[in-house]
Amino acid sequence: MLGAAQVLSVDWEAMFTPEANVIEIFVRGTVMYFLLVALLRITPRRTVGSLGIVDLVVVVFVAEAAGKSLGGEYVSLIDGGVLVATLVAWGVVLDWLNYNVPAVERLLSPPALPVVRNGRLLRRNMRSEFLTEDELMGKLREQGVEDISGVRVAYVEEDGGMSVFTNKGKKRTRRRAPQRKKVG
Repeated sequence: MLGAAQVLSVDWEAMFTPEANVIEIFVRGTVMYFLLVALLRITPRRTVGSLGIVDLVVVVFVAEAAGKSLGGEYVSLIDGGVLVATLVAWGVVLDWLNYNVPAVERLLSPPALPVVRNGRLLRRNMRSEFLTEDELMGKLREQGVEDISGVRVAYVEEDGGMSVFTNKGKKRTRRRAPQRKKVG
């Protein structure tokens, strides 16, 4: 049976001494961060959801790194802290670059994609977003559009939402695209 002293003892040195090389943690975090950013950038917008790509990457990785630190998978808090700091820092750097450097903005923030123009479906663009005609019509109905011929232009936005401009000159409100469950 464990004594009270054993149950309450904490290995403070192990908790604050890095197990892995801090540079290695930084490099691993950086590589995985940019890999996930690249993969999410080529994913259709409606599957990403309403968060920006960089935001989603930060949320996923920080949750994973913090969870390992909190759950004790990292013996050292420093290991998890370095990884979380690396991920948050890259998020801030990419947000800054996205705002200040047009080439980075084009890379990280795809422009709105038209899916209807002058009452006609733009099927190639719909295919690139895996957007069926039924789904598009449902989104248009949600915004009060009954007949596609009255649509001047409809865009799938970066966050998966849809903006619709009718021939009457009114912009319909944007709504976030529904999240689809992936099969497989």
